[in-house]
Amino acid sequence: MRKCLTLLTLLHPLAAAAFSPTGQNPPLNSAAAATRRSFLANIPAAAGNAAAVLLPVGAAHAAAGGTPSVAEGMSAFAAGDVERSVQIYDAVIAADPRRIPYLWQRGLSLYYAGDYAAGAEQFAADVAVNPNDTEEQIWHLLCLSRTPSVGSLTAARPKKLAVGRDRRPVMRAAQALFLGEADEKVLMDLAAGGDAGSRFYARLYLSLYYEATGDTGRAEEWMVRSVGGPGSDYATSFGAKDPMVELARVAVQRRGWSGTAVK
Repeated sequence: MRKCLTLLTLLHPLAAAAFSPTGQNPPLNSAAAATRRSFLANIPAAAGNAAAVLLPVGAAHAAAGGTPSVAEGMSAFAAGDVERSVQIYDAVIAADPRRIPYLWQRGLSLYYAGDYAAGAEQFAADVAVNPNDTEEQIWHLLCLSRTPSVGSLTAARPKKLAVGRDRRPVMRAAQALFLGEADEKVLMDLAAGGDAGSRFYARLYLSLYYEATGDTGRAEEWMVRSVGGPGSDYATSFGAKDPMVELARVAVQRRGWSGTAVK
């Protein structure tokens, strides 16, 4: 089990948390967590088959009969072709519906494609099989807040998904902010003085929070700062291939924000 967990922590924390004695994700400033979404355990309901977890994105489900892979969807999204990435993920699901609750990438694509109701459904499905991912809870709230039937972050909060406690201080601060349990101060402090990974994630979620509350100016400021300028070394160096860094760049592009500092 210890050997299996060591390998799993190099993959997506959805898989690692499932085997963790505490059910919690690794800290953000650890080497394993630095690119916490770079790999994904796409587990097609293979009960008891731990080996299925130990495959990188796309490897476990190579394109059979022309079906695209998750990696292709991630590449399309990173290139700014958000709608194409949704089409790819939908094709993956059509080929194997059991993969729906493991496609967190699809939820991100749906958010930036403007299909917020479908995005909320995707993140709810994710949390149903992994109740220990704070980020899924936040993205579910983000999607709900922009659906016509909910309409605001305040109205979305009572519909929040239940998740476990995140070990990463930056994600606990982001969670408290989105749930209305704290103000921006802790996240602001981490955005300015945290370790490199914490600075990036604090800035990213500050931007998303301001977007959810209608403050477009500060949303733009923090998203641009997450990937360029002073203190953005995570995004411009060892974390450059983190899919959440790629998401921040896509957000800048999709929103038409100032991307002069974006690499």
